[in-house]
Amino acid sequence: MVCDKCQKKLGKVIVPDKWKEGASNTTESGGRKVNENKLLSKKNRWAPYGVTKCIICKQQLHQDAKYCQSCAYKKGICAMCGKQVLDTASYKQSNA
Repeated sequence: MVCDKCQKKLGKVIVPDKWKEGASNTTESGGRKVNENKLLSKKNRWAPYGVTKCIICKQQLHQDAKYCQSCAYKKGICAMCGKQVLDTASYKQSNA
């Protein structure tokens, strides 16, 4: 659950985009070399989990965020900035 302002800050995915005209991660646009080994290349090594942790439950996060997805949904806040996005007063949620 991310607000409109933080939507632009979300990270890129590994798979190439469907439409190759404006895609930045395809071989045609010069974004990636053919037969390049990602483990051996020194630039932009991908780490699945960063050093950031959720403020509430201390779970490791994979994006630059303050809250994990489950805590953000329970509170109705943006996972990246903590802004109130959703009113969860009438929701029936468990405490677990």
